[in-house]
Amino acid sequence: MSHLDNIPSTPGKHKPDKAFRFHSAAASSSLSKLTLYSTLFLSVLLIFLLLLSSPSSPPSPRRHLSTGSHHTPLSLSHKLIRKSARPRYTTGHTVLVTGAAGFVGTHVSLALKRRGDGVLGLDNFNHYYDPTLKRARQKILEKAGVFIVEGDINDKGLLQQLLDAVFFTHVMHLAAQAGVRYAMQNPGSYVHSNIAGFVNLLEVSKLANPQPAIIWASSSSVYGLNSKVPFSEKDRTDQPASLYAATKKAGEEIAHTYNHIYGLSITGLRFFTVYGPWGRPDMAYFFFTKDIMKGKTITVYESPDKGSVARDFTYIDDIVKGCLGALDTAKKSTGSGGKKREPAQLRIFNLGNTSPVPVSRLVSILEKILKVKAKKKVVPLPRNGDVEFTHANITLAMTELGYKPTTDLEAGLKKFVRWYLSFYSGSKKKSSW
Repeated sequence: MSHLDNIPSTPGKHKPDKAFRFHSAAASSSLSKLTLYSTLFLSVLLIFLLLLSSPSSPPSPRRHLSTGSHHTPLSLSHKLIRKSARPRYTTGHTVLVTGAAGFVGTHVSLALKRRGDGVLGLDNFNHYYDPTLKRARQKILEKAGVFIVEGDINDKGLLQQLLDAVFFTHVMHLAAQAGVRYAMQNPGSYVHSNIAGFVNLLEVSKLANPQPAIIWASSSSVYGLNSKVPFSEKDRTDQPASLYAATKKAGEEIAHTYNHIYGLSITGLRFFTVYGPWGRPDMAYFFFTKDIMKGKTITVYESPDKGSVARDFTYIDDIVKGCLGALDTAKKSTGSGGKKREPAQLRIFNLGNTSPVPVSRLVSILEKILKVKAKKKVVPLPRNGDVEFTHANITLAMTELGYKPTTDLEAGLKKFVRWYLSFYSGSKKKSSW
């Protein structure tokens, strides 16, 4: 995004020096004209720069879609987009996956493509964590026939072009600014992506004809300071412990609004601590593995009562099954061109493993798999947005989506470590797929 620096909103008043008080009237007139012309010129220049940097300006008819590491004109990438989005069978879905180069996005995109659905990815490849990992995921997707358009969900013109080019039956919205602690460093990025970006996607989707059904990633973080366990979809979610959680809760309320007014079919999925191969480096299981192997000290948090912090760790393959189950059971949106015809489906589900594991146990399992004793520093849980525990009640997802997690933490971590050692050892076989 462009920014204007050090440009005054209005030019300063001209204050003549005393030595010029007795200049002729003609000189004063010339000076006034010069000031006027300078003011006009600066005003025109300022307006031009503002228009140039405005993110809401309408797209040019010559707009280019950013595709991967290079830029391909829409006319050239159009064939790639259509090919990627074309389902193998006439009964298949056509799905736009946002955040397709992300951890969950990559796994979901591959699963959809492999079963015959048409899949088009969208990702901005930001630098929240090492984009090299995202590019590696992109290569895996390209080999599977999934094309990723490089762009931002806040780019309304780009989204409009994509929905004009392809009639998507579903949007799997997984793009988001993740991470609880990072919100204290860069709060604006969470509002920009998780709220503004989501609204932008819904704005474009509501005008589509036909409207796609929306499945999107909420978070277990919305339960915040809730002390009732296990967490149920019926529990209160009005006490977020972090800005990240607050933006996800806001997303759920925004989803309700667009469902109510415009007839968009929307399903929210509250993910519980997803882990596995090709995961996010900012997650504890990932950087614990890295630091234990390097002999570095890891920090383990404990609750105020000296107990271990616990998480409902959920393996990525189980999450993918839940995502596909939500997509397959999503009913069609009931609006058209921004107008609602009748009530539309609105759902929210927990996707967890329903078996919380203390973080101290996570460390013990990693020590066993890596055959390395971890150097640990146990400290009190800081007030940085983290909560003491998470525990999912998955009864609703089991009943309506057929969701049934099958991977325990030790089995899942073995698969993760196997991938990690392969990927970071320089081995050519970097894919676990």
